[in-house]
Amino acid sequence: MRIVVARCQVDYAGRLTAHLPLATRVLMLKSDGSVLIHSDGGSYKPLNWMSPPCTVREGFAEDGRPEWLVTASKSDDTLRILIDEVLHDTSHELGVDPGLQKDGVEKHLQELLAEHPATLADGLTLVRREFMTAIGPVDLMCRDAEGLSVAVEIKRRGEIDGVEQLTRYLELLNRDPLLSAKGPVRGIFAAQEIKPQARVLATDRGIACALVDYDALRGMDDGAEHRLF
Repeated sequence: MRIVVARCQVDYAGRLTAHLPLATRVLMLKSDGSVLIHSDGGSYKPLNWMSPPCTVREGFAEDGRPEWLVTASKSDDTLRILIDEVLHDTSHELGVDPGLQKDGVEKHLQELLAEHPATLADGLTLVRREFMTAIGPVDLMCRDAEGLSVAVEIKRRGEIDGVEQLTRYLELLNRDPLLSAKGPVRGIFAAQEIKPQARVLATDRGIACALVDYDALRGMDDGAEHRLF
């Protein structure tokens, strides 16, 4: 990961346009190909970003200032970063991340849905739990009645960040010819509660939403006291 602290202005052009005037910000270039621009406020969300796959070209603007041009591989979207002053520039090798450790309820949801995937969609069968990608594990990799691959992301509370996470997984999974041989890998966003904004975003990206009844799933379970492991 490369982290740059710089005074910069940022212009995004694509389905919409956005402008960030000159200010000091944090630029993150991740090994998965994504580029994110952060400020010192706004919690964890970037001010603007480009999802992978994308290309970063470093050059100079007409006035001689350093300029980064970030272009998306699958669209005409561009992110132009004009750098006025670099305050910090460093790179770090983070290695392979083990992924987010689920809390008790979310982990149990995953276990229950792995045993009963058809509760998410008719004919759905489990291929593997914690299916690893270059940016982390997909909760469930399944197959539908037609033999198409289906990636399932599971949350207690479904919000926009979860949809973004599943979108990134799907972009990578659809590059695998073995998974997409019969057709594109599709996604299911499963949660006990799904925020309206997350549902709208998921629908816009062709991701199905599934509300999960935790108590009903637990009722289908035969009880941990009867298990050997």
